[in-house]
Amino acid sequence: MSRIRRRDFIKTASAGAVGMSFAGNAFSGAFQKKEQPGKRIGIIGLDTSHATAFTKALNDPSAGPEFAGFRVTAAYPRGSNDIKSSVDRIPGYTEEAKKSGVEIVNSVEELLKRTDFILLETNDGRLHLDQAVQVMRAGKTMFIDKPVAASLADTIAIYKLAARYKVPVFSASSLRYIPGAGEVAKGSIGQVLGADTYSPATLEKTHPDLFWYGIHGVETLFTVMGTGCLSVSGTFTDDWDHVTGLWTGNRIGTFRGIRKGKSDYGGIVFGEKEILTLGKYSGYNALLAEIIKFFLSGIPPVSSEETIEIFAFMQAASESKKLGGAPVLVKSVLKEAEFEADIKVNGYTI
Repeated sequence: MSRIRRRDFIKTASAGAVGMSFAGNAFSGAFQKKEQPGKRIGIIGLDTSHATAFTKALNDPSAGPEFAGFRVTAAYPRGSNDIKSSVDRIPGYTEEAKKSGVEIVNSVEELLKRTDFILLETNDGRLHLDQAVQVMRAGKTMFIDKPVAASLADTIAIYKLAARYKVPVFSASSLRYIPGAGEVAKGSIGQVLGADTYSPATLEKTHPDLFWYGIHGVETLFTVMGTGCLSVSGTFTDDWDHVTGLWTGNRIGTFRGIRKGKSDYGGIVFGEKEILTLGKYSGYNALLAEIIKFFLSGIPPVSSEETIEIFAFMQAASESKKLGGAPVLVKSVLKEAEFEADIKVNGYTI
């Protein structure tokens, strides 16, 4: 795919995204905050701690003004069908949701009828494309938790379909909002000349390596570096991933994925004016506040261009691993994935 064609595709997806047996109805006395009309949030997938963390924050009667009266009112609990670490969480997280005043429903269709906005929280990215299409067809603004999908092709297809259905879609890791990253992105240390970030990078055989958990540190890398990654290479062992990206302007960004020893999130950014160590990760609330702003405005705070490039970076890392660490062009993985994405899009819109 030529650079012009790639830019045209990304711009189209970005503009479209911007323009765009369980039972139970138990309500705990501890959570009686009444939702405002038009601010009912539905959750798809109670197989991740993110779902319960978001619910507790929003449904707490003392929730701050940054959450603007939104609350989670209903959830469809089914998430992954075969990832044991996810499947095993569903019963416990379902009970937690009920205690926060959430109605448990039996289908995505039923959920969509009862809510105004959607948090797609299913931990298994393989299910996201099909689940997202159901939400888009209902015209609901949606946040998709990490990963957007379990493949670059599915990720591109989701954004193309969002453009076609004119439904706003936003996805990000909470590590985008690690202290210092946002200020750097706005120019606090001048032009960013390079960055090294790190995070846990546990593996899941159903997903490309970095898609499952390394995505957190990769998102931090792109938050400070921005788009423009040209090629990706790496060194990969059982205990570590060390992935190097070459950006436009001869800038270099690296990500270290940790699977042994002390694990944490962070990074160092090399700027024109300063070398800055990013702060300590402080939880989900900063991301949740951005999600609520997005629900109110319909304008994603992260462009589809950037999100797609994050997934292209991670896909290129997987290809580099297969090639013994050799560099892989980002535009080459985008070209191959876009062809597959078009087939998927046509399958949903015929």
